Amino acid sequence: MALLIILITCFMIILATSQPCQTPDDFVAATSPGHITIGGLFAIHEKMLSSEDYPRRPQIQKCVGFEISVFLQTLAMIHSIEMINNSTLLSGVKLGYEIYDTCTEVTVAMAATLRFLSKFNCSKETVEFKCDYSSYMPRVKAVIGSGYSEITMAVSRMLNLQLMPQVGYESTAEILSDKIRFPSFLRTVPSDFHQIKAMAHLIQKSGWNWIGIITTDDDYGRLALNTFIIQAEANNVCIAFKEVLPAFLSDNTIEVRINQTLKKIILEAQVNVIVVFLRQFHVFDLFNKAIEMNINKMWIASDNWSTATKITTIPNVKKIGKVVGFTFRRGNISAFHSFLQNLHLLPSDSNKLLHEYAMHLSACTYVKDTDLSQCIFNHSQRTLAYKANKAIERNFFMRNDFLRDYAEPGLIHSIQLAVFALGYAIRDLCQARDCQNPNAFQPWELLGVLKNVTFTDGGNSFHFDAHGDLNTGYDVVLWKEINGHMTVTKMAEYDLQNDVFIIPDQETKNEFRNLKQIQSKCSKECSPGQMKKTTRSQHICCYECENCPENHYSNQTDMPHCLLCNNETHWAPVRSTVCFEKEVEYLNWNDSLAILLLILSLLGIIFVLVVGIIFTRNLNTPVVKSSGGLRICYVILLCHFLNFASTSFFIGEPQDFTCKTRQTLFGVSFTLCISCILTKSLKILLAFSFDPKLQKFLKCLYKPILIIFTCTSIQVVICTLWLIFAAPTVEVNVSLPRVIILECEEGSILAFGTMLGYIAILAFICFIFAFKGRKLPENYNEAKFITFGMLIYFIAWITFIPIYATTFGKYVPAVEIIVILISNYGILCCTFFPKCYVIICKQDINTKSAFLKMIYSYSSHSVSSIAMSHASLDSMNGNVTMTNLSSSGKSATWQKSKDLQAQAFAHTCRENATSVSKTLPRKRISSI
Repeated sequence: MALLIILITCFMIILATSQPCQTPDDFVAATSPGHITIGGLFAIHEKMLSSEDYPRRPQIQKCVGFEISVFLQTLAMIHSIEMINNSTLLSGVKLGYEIYDTCTEVTVAMAATLRFLSKFNCSKETVEFKCDYSSYMPRVKAVIGSGYSEITMAVSRMLNLQLMPQVGYESTAEILSDKIRFPSFLRTVPSDFHQIKAMAHLIQKSGWNWIGIITTDDDYGRLALNTFIIQAEANNVCIAFKEVLPAFLSDNTIEVRINQTLKKIILEAQVNVIVVFLRQFHVFDLFNKAIEMNINKMWIASDNWSTATKITTIPNVKKIGKVVGFTFRRGNISAFHSFLQNLHLLPSDSNKLLHEYAMHLSACTYVKDTDLSQCIFNHSQRTLAYKANKAIERNFFMRNDFLRDYAEPGLIHSIQLAVFALGYAIRDLCQARDCQNPNAFQPWELLGVLKNVTFTDGGNSFHFDAHGDLNTGYDVVLWKEINGHMTVTKMAEYDLQNDVFIIPDQETKNEFRNLKQIQSKCSKECSPGQMKKTTRSQHICCYECENCPENHYSNQTDMPHCLLCNNETHWAPVRSTVCFEKEVEYLNWNDSLAILLLILSLLGIIFVLVVGIIFTRNLNTPVVKSSGGLRICYVILLCHFLNFASTSFFIGEPQDFTCKTRQTLFGVSFTLCISCILTKSLKILLAFSFDPKLQKFLKCLYKPILIIFTCTSIQVVICTLWLIFAAPTVEVNVSLPRVIILECEEGSILAFGTMLGYIAILAFICFIFAFKGRKLPENYNEAKFITFGMLIYFIAWITFIPIYATTFGKYVPAVEIIVILISNYGILCCTFFPKCYVIICKQDINTKSAFLKMIYSYSSHSVSSIAMSHASLDSMNGNVTMTNLSSSGKSATWQKSKDLQAQAFAHTCRENATSVSKTLPRKRISSI
């Protein structure tokens, strides 16, 4: 039986030479009469057969390369028209069709368009030239097609002459949305602008920035390339190479260009993602060659071939790598599948496509379903004629299950929408017209209604936008191998309006994450904490990674620049991914240095209290009385207490109160202390000054209470003016890189300097007075120790100035505390510790008799020294000679010196020791 079928098939197939069409009817692929005829343009064959490099005669050659997928598209149009005819949409009005094969050639499509435009019911195939085609009645009322944008553009320009509606189902070139150049064109698919935008978004979302692109050398390919370049730049995606292939299969250089393209892909090893805007036959040849050359990449498929079964069934197609593509939104095409099952029942008298399909199918009887499409394609290129046998054709039509696999759901649905749009527009137009009459309306009238029509399919409502596009969106598909077969699976949906991918489930999310594992970058990814550094000679996607500098950060990969931290409140180390909040610092109570300084201050206070107790318990001793009395000692000790206490205001979180208090408290108390010591120095100078004139002046100047009050009041005035006009305040110092310093800003450096300078002046005067009285009796000599105390003060504060000016940070207050402690301890120790030593350790000399003896010994020594000085002076001047000096002269000079010395000691005793001063002058004078 099988042998019989083969023999019958062989008789059916007759070898013949290629013959062009003889009559226009030979040119028609499929036709069906109706009241209203709709034209159709489909590239059922891939090319025209020609033995020459270019046409030499103006004739249409035979087409070869039968495409199953496009054949199914013509069937989808026929099925959709039959669905309308079998429904109540157009009551009593039947739609007819006239379908032509463009053979993927613009010239063939234009020839078919001429027939569409030819005059209706004219015995001759003529197209009349008119200035006004408003009343012209052409052969068809509307056209569906063509598939390729370049062909569609050429056809549309011809149809514009009569404003005949043209509804595209696959032509996606962005330029077709221009209603000035293509006023009669509408389409049931989105513009390529949206598809390319979605591609660029997907590439950017997947982390790829170094890609290649392959397009065709026609309007569709060039426009797609230009748009993609714009979108790629907007998404920071760089194009490593751009390859352009000949647009038509009939071009003899196509194989050479494919080989060159694949070699380019191999050379660009870092490019692992390639965007492909090609026709199906381009991709078929490209992938077959890529499999031979072991090229494994990530391919981004355009809607032209993303769901093409012809390509998914290529042997070992999995070796090319992953394929992610975009296809038109799918609809319910179950009715079309049922139509395919009953394809053998379709009348084939006026459908040459069915005849040809049956012929090719019969030649591939024992070919597996997976190879059947390629077998038919190869068989169609042998330019075989046939002799029909309907019985055999019906038997071969029974093998139509494989057709379902070649039906591309997105395209089938787009064709259905195109037919339904025309059906609903005709319905609206025919409500007030008798459309059983073919002359009921002209095509331009149908176009006006079609632009505003709203139609439904599967419960969904559709309408054309202002650009004539039907923005249904896209499905994102992924090629996956299931049970050894490459299957196109839906991965997500792309929402045109919101420019987002709608991912239905967790499994799909995982698929998207898996895409990110593929690396396609010119340079290694810069990690967070780094930034990209490019040079002018480099592409923006080719760069080096550079660490973020201090106080800058980057928290994402491949950031073009590091972000600056808020320098006032935050900081960041080198190569940081975040900004850290600056730590607020000040001289805290818990700080070890602060604790040490507090201990020293507390120890000083204890010393002050101990000295006060010692002096109180030894109130009537000569040492205490010679110190100026208990009241003046208490005032000085109180000042020392306040100075030590003022250091606590330099520690802890600065407040306005502490900032104002610490300097004024120290300034006033220290001034009071120095003022008291100044009076003591002045008193000492007065007691031991033997110059009558100086002594008289010092007696007038020596007013202790007035001196202390005046000196202290001046400092109070300085501090008051300081607090009124430029008071110290809390300052937030953010100049340091990692910390915020809370510190007291002095308000006025001039006022601060004036306060310290005034103290220094008083201390200097005190030093001068004390220095002149430094030769008192050893155990009662305050002047010498006051001199040392003032020297310590000067050394401390002279050292303080440069240290204070150059120190910054939280330890600036510590510097001032240390200086205060040094100067305070120096004066305290030099003023009181020697006296405490005498009181405690040398009690035998702290008696009235010892004190008088010391004074007597000191005064005798002083008088002898003065006498010798006078004798030496007289000898040098020649006024008195030693040989002429009489005993009476000696007595007079000696007596005069003793009188002066006695007066000085008498004054000292009266001021310093009340009980001693009452008796000492009389005894001292009488003894002398």
